[in-house]
Amino acid sequence: MTKKFYQKSISERHEILAQQAGLNAKQLEAYSSEGGLRIETANAMIENVVGLYSLPVGIGRNFLVNGRDVLIPMVTEEPSVVASVSYMAKLARPSGGFTAGMTSQEMIGQLQVLDLPDPLSAGEQILKHKAELLEAAGDFHPSLAKYGGGPRDIQVRLLESGQLGTFLVVHLIVDVRDAMGANLVNSMLEFLAPRIEKITGGRVHLRILSNLADRRLAWAKVRIAAANLAFGEYSGEQVRDGILEAWAFAEADPYRAATNNKGVMNGIDAVVVACGNDWRAVEAGAHAYAARNGFYRSLTQWYKDENGDLSGFIELPMALGIVGGATRVHPTAQTNLALMGVNSIEELGGIVAAVGLAQNLGALRALATEGIQRGHMSLHARQIALAAGADPEEADRVAARMITENNIKMSRALEILEQRDGKEV
Repeated sequence: MTKKFYQKSISERHEILAQQAGLNAKQLEAYSSEGGLRIETANAMIENVVGLYSLPVGIGRNFLVNGRDVLIPMVTEEPSVVASVSYMAKLARPSGGFTAGMTSQEMIGQLQVLDLPDPLSAGEQILKHKAELLEAAGDFHPSLAKYGGGPRDIQVRLLESGQLGTFLVVHLIVDVRDAMGANLVNSMLEFLAPRIEKITGGRVHLRILSNLADRRLAWAKVRIAAANLAFGEYSGEQVRDGILEAWAFAEADPYRAATNNKGVMNGIDAVVVACGNDWRAVEAGAHAYAARNGFYRSLTQWYKDENGDLSGFIELPMALGIVGGATRVHPTAQTNLALMGVNSIEELGGIVAAVGLAQNLGALRALATEGIQRGHMSLHARQIALAAGADPEEADRVAARMITENNIKMSRALEILEQRDGKEV
């Protein structure tokens, strides 16, 4: 019998990655402790370096995104995440997999302008000088235009504060193309600040990009035939309706929505980290977007379509980059980008959104049927065995025994390990 991917050895899995994604030996070496991030490189990346901290890299399988097979690198310590998205992607394949994309690559930079006797008039003056401000910002980063990017717009907003009264905020809209864009936008803001002060007569205080990147939205959608949702004692219609009922809870209640969206981010963060991107920025943007209408809601939408099938959609800010930063320094991040075969941020953002949608589907399906703990704890059993003192080979046997007994606890793992001497574990 042919072994499944999770049953193969790590070297056998590497051979599959080499065949399916065209990874070479040097790229595959980045997955080893010897070929990954070196301490010397880490020392140049951040301050006060004392060592390295490793996390597992798993592969989300079965994904068909925009008609293309994609292997998804995922960095996470939490069991069941990789298995869940892989299985949901498998369910989606018969219906064409995921369709995904992004709206644009525009980031927002903010300038806070204070000490204005007439903020409204100051805002009008800025808009009168919009063309020259945009030209100056573009000249400051001329290379961006070569890739189709650059400053796109300037907007003004009047905000009210109990401490400050009415003050002015200037938004600089910049198409950052394949960069995440934080440093690029922030440097443009610093450059424009003296010009804004001269035009308004005010004082520019904060100069910082916004992580609510709502002009840079990634989206994904999927349809799964109701019949393909059936398993065990559950009919496809039961699973579909259970998922819709579970999602409705998250849509109506912020307490449930927070946990629902944490599950979405379980999948998204794992890919973002794997690609050497700023997962904190993506998290901040996602949760702010979930509350954009004054009420915190689910990042996903699920509904029954006209054929009775289950359809889902996700949309959220996705400030990612495939040039600059850790993506060009960390060897494993480079290998992971090569593994996915992405050539643009639009492609990467869509893939990441698809993973978030798949992870949400997996969690809702589990909650609506057998409960979240059954599958999660079975996959968690090996971690418990390792924590109890089992070596990696022994941990599989200990985990299997706890799963068989339906007694997945640290105390039981310790009891089983105590039986090692002279006994079969």
